[in-house]
Amino acid sequence: MTEPAHPRQNHLLSCLPDAEWQRWLPQLELVDLPLGKVLYESGAPLTYVHFPTSAIVSLLYVLENGSSAEIAVVGLEGVVGISIFMGGGTTPNRSVVQSAGMGYRLRAAVIKEEFERSSAVLHLMLRYTQALITQMSQTAVCNRYHSLDQQLCRWLLLSLDRLPGNELVMTQELIANMLGVRREGVTEAALKLQAAGLIRYARGHISVLDRPKLEGRTCECYQVVKKEYDRLLPDITAI
Repeated sequence: MTEPAHPRQNHLLSCLPDAEWQRWLPQLELVDLPLGKVLYESGAPLTYVHFPTSAIVSLLYVLENGSSAEIAVVGLEGVVGISIFMGGGTTPNRSVVQSAGMGYRLRAAVIKEEFERSSAVLHLMLRYTQALITQMSQTAVCNRYHSLDQQLCRWLLLSLDRLPGNELVMTQELIANMLGVRREGVTEAALKLQAAGLIRYARGHISVLDRPKLEGRTCECYQVVKKEYDRLLPDITAI
């Protein structure tokens, strides 16, 4: 188990007013989020929401033939399990840890009660949900219209924004599964970025060496998503 982070390393938890924070703190449960852990399956009832602090969780759409594609990523900026407080209870998506780390979970009954009790919680969670929907929509557009190189740059930047550090532990096979493309295509795209001095990739570790150039190489989809998160969610300094 990796070194645990303070709950307020998660941006949404950090934004809670003091009264809500005092009610939530005893209810938050620290959990290990190892690579590949499934937090919920398509159609299954959700019993917890998860607030990652050092892990990244992929929201996947799974087809009948078993293939899947990532529709959004969630890390320290957000929460996994929005259908609980949105009233749906279940979702057609699958939630899987794509980068191992830690997080905190809160029982479904607690988050539903807080959503109805506190206007601050309601507005915070609704703003986050709008930002997440923007990410989902932009991912669909990006996968349809932009090159694999651009998609990889967008995916790397979004993932890094959701981690406390500047390095991803990620195999090319896993990236290919997330993007819904062939591994050979990811290998070629990653080698181009490495040759250009933008990233360093070795033994499943990806380090970004020149973020400004990486941002310049991606499509507009990254900035659309980032600006919406920045607009909707408070600017905080993580503990």
